[in-house]
Amino acid sequence: MADSGLIDDDWQYTSFFPTKRMSTYLLAFAVSQFPYTSDVSSRTYARKEAIEAGQVDYSTKVTGKLLKFFEEYFDINYPLQKLDQFVVTDHRAAAMENWGLIVYEESGMLFDEGASELHKEWIVDVVAHELAHQWFGNLVTMSWWNDVWLNEGFSTYMSNLGMEHAEPTWNIREMKEMSQRLSVFEIDSLNSSHPLSPPADDIQTSFQIGNMFSSISYYKGGVVLRMLADLLTEPVFHAGIKALDEAGGNINVAEVMNTWTQQTGYPVITINTTNGEIYQKQFTLNQSTVSSRVWHIPIRVMSETSKPTFVLLDTDSPVKKDAFISKEGEWVLANINASGYFRVNYNPENWRSLMNQLEKSPAAIPVMNRAQLIDDVFNLVRAKLVNVTLALNITRFLRNDTAYMPWDAAITNLNYFVAMLDRSIVNGPMQAYMRKLVTPLYIHFQNYTDNCSIPQDFSEQPNQLHAIQLACSNELPECQTMAINLFRHWIMNGTNRIHPNLRFVIYCQGVAAGGDSEWEFVWRMYQNSSIIPPEKDNLGHALTCTNRIWQLNRLLDYCLDLDMIPNMDVLEIIGHVAANPVGQALAWNFVRAHWTFFIENYRPSLTHVLLTVTKRFSTDFELQELKQFQVAHNASENMVMNQAIERTRANIEWVKENKQPVLEWFWTESNFGG
Repeated sequence: MADSGLIDDDWQYTSFFPTKRMSTYLLAFAVSQFPYTSDVSSRTYARKEAIEAGQVDYSTKVTGKLLKFFEEYFDINYPLQKLDQFVVTDHRAAAMENWGLIVYEESGMLFDEGASELHKEWIVDVVAHELAHQWFGNLVTMSWWNDVWLNEGFSTYMSNLGMEHAEPTWNIREMKEMSQRLSVFEIDSLNSSHPLSPPADDIQTSFQIGNMFSSISYYKGGVVLRMLADLLTEPVFHAGIKALDEAGGNINVAEVMNTWTQQTGYPVITINTTNGEIYQKQFTLNQSTVSSRVWHIPIRVMSETSKPTFVLLDTDSPVKKDAFISKEGEWVLANINASGYFRVNYNPENWRSLMNQLEKSPAAIPVMNRAQLIDDVFNLVRAKLVNVTLALNITRFLRNDTAYMPWDAAITNLNYFVAMLDRSIVNGPMQAYMRKLVTPLYIHFQNYTDNCSIPQDFSEQPNQLHAIQLACSNELPECQTMAINLFRHWIMNGTNRIHPNLRFVIYCQGVAAGGDSEWEFVWRMYQNSSIIPPEKDNLGHALTCTNRIWQLNRLLDYCLDLDMIPNMDVLEIIGHVAANPVGQALAWNFVRAHWTFFIENYRPSLTHVLLTVTKRFSTDFELQELKQFQVAHNASENMVMNQAIERTRANIEWVKENKQPVLEWFWTESNFGG
């Protein structure tokens, strides 16, 4: 703002500095009576109550740290005269990077001392992402929407660096990078995925543009940039971020990167450690797909006795490399620290050697690779490249591992088994094995949990949640008793002893084990306007955990009334209902019945809606319903609809192929009924 004043009693004028040359989508105005708090780098506007309660203090402090970090990293000062951050109660996205006036939904900025410590991670992530956009996207903007990944992928990669700088004691960067990798791999293994950078002519309508704001652009973009940084080394990547070809030395960056940005999907490399032979092919869940795609794949490889070395694979023909030969039966490990965007398969002998090492001493394998091995082998099963018992066998080592990333990868993949089989005979022995597997992890955290406390080490806190979630949902008695007692103590005494970190899980267990009165209690708490956003999320999730169909239907009906459930919560509520075995069909029928409502109110988020409510589809009947829905809405060219159909077909095949051997394995391992 340059100047303001009164014209007369009725009119006031405000004049602004001229804008920089900028894209029109980055222009924003805010008219409000919100107060603000500030530091030397920015102002943060929010509701008066939030400002007075100090709920923007943490995010404002983090903004200053991050802004300074990005200025130093890019060696370019923030280019505008001011940076305002505006916090609104309802926003369809977590935030929007308007140049000089970033708009946030409250959960992305507000932190209350009574909230979960883990919520700080979300705040730092959101703020770092939006501030990175002030350079990637705002100062430098892609030519057209087909290159959205240049905005979102770079901001995702940079936000991980920013988080590491803003909160160095968290050791968060690798955890975020692995999480992003896991979340995008599944979608990108479908033939209906899309390249990071499709031809501009393919992206012309608003719907096509909206589809580009996908996990491919955000997470694949970030993971591929991490791979490039590893290939060049981070100092070279940093130095050459404005001219990577010049900084790349003998590496032709454009030639390498074009194979990753202009092609759909990613490769799986197969290694025979007896003779060092290695080859690549596109990884898809439907391996009958014929593909001639070839990637330039940077591979870091080590063995039990040798240090990491680097190999570049740029052909689809088998080649032999000494670096991949096992000497005297030692294990060989490729893709060190999971820096490459590809999967790895080995000959059976090497899989056995790696699993023996994991069971003997997991720490000998880097933690990111322990997670990568789990995720790779489970997905190789889905692509019919290895036997399902190999994937299940690899989980045994988790009894001796308390690190977050391997457990996160295992739970993500075992949740697929649950989603496919929890309505079948497999569920009993599967739960029995899960109880056996998680018990040591639950005991590891039990002193904290029983005393309503959390570990001081931030990197351990998410795994405490995993331990409680897995133990309680698989009916470990001491976990269920703990959760129900804490929840009922809150209801009966009005004092909530549950640590904010643990409420998301324990509220859910309390409602699942309770009846009408417990559900009504949570509903009343959810409607309390003074509840802070993270607590409202915990309560909203808990409402979806009931086993009573009529309560789930009631909740879904409330999603049509914004006075009952805020606009920003609707899609999350529906997603949680769909994840409940009792609620899956209810959520699908609800979305179908009210499709016009979702078109009118949530068009940019239809990807999320469709993929969420169809995630558990695994029968021919469900596939036919999905195809009929596609025809009824003339959506044969809809990328998201095609992804849902393709995934359902893959699920059906997986169940037919694996249900019986999975049942037998769980039965034997858990001694179920014995």
